[in-house]
Amino acid sequence: MTPTGIALLGAIAGFTVFLGLPVGRLRSPAPRLRALLNAVAIGILIFLLWDVLSHAWEPIDTALSDHDYGPAIGNGLVFVGCFGVGLLGLVYFDRRVAHRVAAAAGRSGGGPGAASITDYPASAAVRSRVAALSMMIAVGIGLHNFAEGLAIGTSAATGELQLAVLLVIGFGLHNATEGFGIVAPLAAAGTRPSWGRLALLGLIAGGPTFLGTVVGEHVTNSTLSIGFLTLAAGSILYVVIELLAVARASGMKELVTWGILLGVVLGFVTDAVVTAAGA
Repeated sequence: MTPTGIALLGAIAGFTVFLGLPVGRLRSPAPRLRALLNAVAIGILIFLLWDVLSHAWEPIDTALSDHDYGPAIGNGLVFVGCFGVGLLGLVYFDRRVAHRVAAAAGRSGGGPGAASITDYPASAAVRSRVAALSMMIAVGIGLHNFAEGLAIGTSAATGELQLAVLLVIGFGLHNATEGFGIVAPLAAAGTRPSWGRLALLGLIAGGPTFLGTVVGEHVTNSTLSIGFLTLAAGSILYVVIELLAVARASGMKELVTWGILLGVVLGFVTDAVVTAAGA
């Protein structure tokens, strides 16, 4: 396959993230629908967290089994370091956003709780924080998709075209559900993003699949893959913690639990395509 064809595979896999984004344009969803959308997003991200960490740990586990302790220790340090940066980096970033939003709410007459993302319905300050949260989800998924792109590019470059195409199908299905996960917090807060905003979120989340495919065609490096996967895992874990706070505040425990289950099942169903390909 030509380099252009390989790049096209990555572009197709990344583009599918846009399929789930229009959900964010729902007009004033009912409280139960808000809670369900948020819960399904949690379920998808929980699956994604497991999927990302298991793939990142696999080369380390293999090295340990082979008693190859040098690479195991080196990759293990990358695993822990990047996971910590992904998780704690968003903690400090979100704190800065929260302070700015709270200050803006204070200037406009908002109360001390104006910046809480657990408020229903959402104030202008809360919508600002939810918009930042969706951006964090897009960034985390983008990091994950860069690693997926590396797998597509490497498979195609080594002549495993059938595997590469099946990876595109599987990752494409994943990206479609991930697009929904990006905008679910916006819909849950009653915020309607513009089409331009949705396009930006889709580009941040899906574009790295294309970039990773181009890089993977020329570079095969497990340490690089581990770094991007664990950066993604840390950011995804932080977002899950935030969304769980929103879910608890909704007061709809049974509905939320069913939604989380549905999200996790959707994750496993879409992953089944990749597994069937032997990847």
